[in-house]
Amino acid sequence: MQDYFVTHQALLISSAFILGLLIGSFLNVVIHRLPIMMEREYQRDFYSYFEKTPSAADQKELAQTYNLVLPHSHCPKCETEIKPWQNIPVISYLLLRGKCGNCGTPISKRYPLVELATGILTAIVVWQLGFTWQALAGVFFTWALVALTGIDFDKQLLPDNITLPLLWVGLLINIWGVFAPLQDAVIGAIAGYLALWSVFHIFKLVTGKEGMGAGDFKILAAIGAWFGWQVLPLVILLSAAVGALAGILWTLISGRDKNLPIAFGPYLAGAAWIAMLWGEQIMGWYFRVSGMSS
Repeated sequence: MQDYFVTHQALLISSAFILGLLIGSFLNVVIHRLPIMMEREYQRDFYSYFEKTPSAADQKELAQTYNLVLPHSHCPKCETEIKPWQNIPVISYLLLRGKCGNCGTPISKRYPLVELATGILTAIVVWQLGFTWQALAGVFFTWALVALTGIDFDKQLLPDNITLPLLWVGLLINIWGVFAPLQDAVIGAIAGYLALWSVFHIFKLVTGKEGMGAGDFKILAAIGAWFGWQVLPLVILLSAAVGALAGILWTLISGRDKNLPIAFGPYLAGAAWIAMLWGEQIMGWYFRVSGMSS
């Protein structure tokens, strides 16, 4: 089977693309529902801890089954359940012309974009890494980053439900050295967390403001656990550069208040994904250029 896929790379990459589309559809559910699930869990804990009685509306809401499976996907306006043929990644959006098949309410373009992006990113990972254990781990890592990026853009939140398992999985796979020796992965997890933790506290000490959330510490720790401490400087530099440029452009184009917080998680995620596939080439190029310039 492995030899068949290796000799039929086009089939392997196209299969990865289709799988990515399907996973992207599920990731849309995760991006939308996970923050709501967390909020409801916080509400239950609040009422339980302080021994308070929820309002009638909260009681009704908290009593409902709400997870990544139930209730089934439905239109938020007319509440018509989405039929299977209306839930085919990207294709259904195009066939429905971006509207609910029952009431005509516009469907956010984000849904097909997340599906398409996940498909493309998955295909690129398999194209670069081939039919290997690295590729299998790499697509899992990519899917987690897509979910974290979507949630952080929406809520400026990087849930522990994703970042912490991602960290532990990184350490687990590197027992066999999939991306880095285990010692480098452990040091990477510690250094990744402490790097942004230190920046956070220094920034707060100097300005009196919180420059980032704890979720950023954890995602960088996860990146270190996956790829070792050596990749952290590259990830930090790439994410900082892209984040600063994107923030400036966003402010200039949209007139956004420069004092409003910007989600930093997506830039860490993008930098980590680039480093996973081309980190060695980038570092090699840098050392060659710096060696030539010196």
